[in-house]
Amino acid sequence: MTLSVFIDGGEGTTGLEIRDRLAARAEIELIALEEPLRKDTAARAEALHSADIAILCLPDDAAREAVELTGDANTRIIDASTAHRSDDDWTYGFAELEPDHRQHIRAARRVTNPGCYALTFVALIRPLVSAGVISPDALLTVNATSGYSGGGKAMIAEFESGTAPTAYRNYALTLQHKHLPEMAKRSGLTTPPLFSPSVANTYRGMIVEVPLTANQLTDAGSLADIRGIFEDHYADAAAVRIAPQSETDALANIPIERRAGSDLLEIMLFGSTEAGQLRLVGVIDNLGKGAAGSAVQSLNLMAGFDETAGLRL
Repeated sequence: MTLSVFIDGGEGTTGLEIRDRLAARAEIELIALEEPLRKDTAARAEALHSADIAILCLPDDAAREAVELTGDANTRIIDASTAHRSDDDWTYGFAELEPDHRQHIRAARRVTNPGCYALTFVALIRPLVSAGVISPDALLTVNATSGYSGGGKAMIAEFESGTAPTAYRNYALTLQHKHLPEMAKRSGLTTPPLFSPSVANTYRGMIVEVPLTANQLTDAGSLADIRGIFEDHYADAAAVRIAPQSETDALANIPIERRAGSDLLEIMLFGSTEAGQLRLVGVIDNLGKGAAGSAVQSLNLMAGFDETAGLRL
């Protein structure tokens, strides 16, 4: 069986990354529009209707329009925009959300691809909320740094032209980042975390860190106990790696590009028994597991292919 796939917005950063992962696969036929037709409504509607699966790599309003254009066609959709990430009618495209979540993606007609920051935060917190170690009403802080490719065309142009004023900057100082609703809903929290994002002068890569103290845990346990929760939660997850404790103990620092070029999410746990403190760290490629990798993983599940086909693990 050949699966027909249309990437609407396929010339953008995420769309090109997805295309790279699909182009050499014989079981997939990519539907392409010539450059003059890429913004032609009728041509897009025809491509959307003719595809088995459409992947939307568009701004939010354009993604909503694409869903409308699809109408009652049999096309299944993966939306990489922010538009539907907190919508109960859409299946969240993080295959490892819960051990049985792959089944929901396999059966879904509408999948919303996670945001890169949100996915990594959810990966760190959801297992602990599900295990009852973190209360849903916990007030958490998350610090994160991304490569500049996650900032859109203007930021990419600024960094690549050499006109960016600093090598590192924080942002979202109004505390209104668009990933916050998704971070709360998909992690199982009732309140969004205090989120401090930043961007570094590197094209791709991401580190997300959640610091915890013993009084934030309903059942503190030991670092080994916390590690066991993560290992159980992600036991069958080919695209998630829990770094061995011996490995993390040997680290003096974590480069932001540690997983650049990969579709793998790596989780590391650091703890001080004496201080009663934990540092939960997730490392991804913001364009990999944080965008294109997750979309391709969802497509594989929806189509009945091997879950990791085309992924860079």
